[in-house]
Amino acid sequence: MTQVSLFPFTEYWWFYILFILFVLFMLALDLGVFHRKDHAVGFKEALGWTIFWITLGLLFCVGLYFYCLWKFPQEARLTAAGINAHAKAHEVALQFLTGLIIEKSLSVDNIFVFVVLFHYFQIKPMHQHRILFFGIMGALVFRSIFISIGSVLMNYYWVVMLFGLFLIYTGFKLLFVPEKPIEPEHNPIMKLLKKFFPVTHHTEGHNFFIRHNGTIHATPLFVALAFIEISDIIFAIDSVPAIFAITKEPLIVFTSNIFAILGLRAMYFMLAGIVHKFRYLRYGLGIVLMFVGVKMSFYHDIPIGWSLAFISAVIGGSIAISLIIPPKYEKIETSTEISDTNNHNHNGH
Repeated sequence: MTQVSLFPFTEYWWFYILFILFVLFMLALDLGVFHRKDHAVGFKEALGWTIFWITLGLLFCVGLYFYCLWKFPQEARLTAAGINAHAKAHEVALQFLTGLIIEKSLSVDNIFVFVVLFHYFQIKPMHQHRILFFGIMGALVFRSIFISIGSVLMNYYWVVMLFGLFLIYTGFKLLFVPEKPIEPEHNPIMKLLKKFFPVTHHTEGHNFFIRHNGTIHATPLFVALAFIEISDIIFAIDSVPAIFAITKEPLIVFTSNIFAILGLRAMYFMLAGIVHKFRYLRYGLGIVLMFVGVKMSFYHDIPIGWSLAFISAVIGGSIAISLIIPPKYEKIETSTEISDTNNHNHNGH
């Protein structure tokens, strides 16, 4: 049976434009009003913004459900294909919600990278929001490109199979291959940046570039931003196919991805201090990626309700186990040790 697109781009181009304008408005409001002045984002503020973005995503999900209930019965092509409007609206809402949960869960890995990068480059808390803001602006662009390409490639069976096997492989690596430490000083990104710009360890406010002795230098803020952009591209290679395993509708993939990304900054400031405690989450993510890979490549007809229940249980269970079961050994880094490390890095600079 031929797959019927519920939201063909030729009919819903206006929605993409309005949605992008809405996102840009929210980002402008965020940076231009609420974070016009640099300041360290505290836990209470981050929690409030996290709740706001999650609530906004859930309201969109509800709105999408009622829109489908209203629109689908009027679509002659859907009626001709024998699609039940009520059942399809329910499925669409669950697909969006599942995609949002997958993307939110995978974002925790991004948060760990942010913590390491900000500590390594000694980025002050008051400047971290600005870096993440522009990092997310870049992520929105790259995710849009990836999703556009993916929506075309997913029409080919061999591509679907390849992506599914890739997700299974990635999940296997998370489960069984030890995680390598992040070493920015040995990363090719650093070497590439130095070919284009002299890199200074000196900062002036929240500037990404400064002029020194008549030459433009990249500051640690820009270097951290470059690392964040590249890391998001790498994470997108996993997350975008994972959501395409749940739904073939680009509109659902796009909106669920964007809502998850918009809330990433707030989630970072809320979880940065405790993300290291989620030591079993990577195993949960590995199981989820293997599950969606198998679903994409071999078992396409797993009901979305079952998929949502399984993914939620695995992610929630891995977080709960991380918090309940104490580690066999606790590596405690005291404030003195952190201070000594930072002083050493500063003197070395």
